[in-house]
Amino acid sequence: MYVAHRVHRSRTSVSSLHMSRNTVMPNTEPFDTYREEYDNWFVNNRSLYLAELHAVRRLLPTSCFQAMEVGVGTGQFAVPLGIRLGIEPSLPMAARAMRQGVHVASGIAEMLPVADVVLDCVLLVTTICFVDNVVQSFKEISRVLKPGGTVIVGFVDRESELGKSYERRKQASRFYGTATFYSSEEVLQHLTDGGFLIQRVVQTLIPGNAPSVVTDGYGNGAFVTIRATKP
Repeated sequence: MYVAHRVHRSRTSVSSLHMSRNTVMPNTEPFDTYREEYDNWFVNNRSLYLAELHAVRRLLPTSCFQAMEVGVGTGQFAVPLGIRLGIEPSLPMAARAMRQGVHVASGIAEMLPVADVVLDCVLLVTTICFVDNVVQSFKEISRVLKPGGTVIVGFVDRESELGKSYERRKQASRFYGTATFYSSEEVLQHLTDGGFLIQRVVQTLIPGNAPSVVTDGYGNGAFVTIRATKP
């Protein structure tokens, strides 16, 4: 049990987090090697980061007592949102999140090292572009959520100007070389296929507006956040 000695202060039971020996880990080399550059993005682009954080926080239910972030990275979202459980395949990034108080298990979205029906909320921020099977990931999240539980997905919309720019330049990027970007319509459909009910969609980083502006819907903003619930 990878984090058995670390999760005793969490409201989620120790037995809910476990490692599977059959888990196939992705290539995390860029995140292992360039974790400092990853963290520097949040410092150098603070207004964009805060806009994304604000959009995610707006959709986070107050009832998320047992919450976890999948693809927690170094804790840039989990820590300010008060999320104390995370899944992260990059061990150096996980170590940094753990130093900030996040209890991290090594794993992937398609095969979560978490027991059934134990969580109130699961968060994914700029994570779905790195998973191999989005629908399977959402089905796994549904498995670990309690009935009525919430998944919140934040991502760069492929159809936005920023998304198109990322797509054009991804082969030159240290992080996005193997990424698959999705449109809002595609993510909504994948959530539905995974068994979720869509509750609300918000967008930010809207051209012509201050980064702090968050509006309902999608189609204008580069960063979209979706809240959906498990029936």
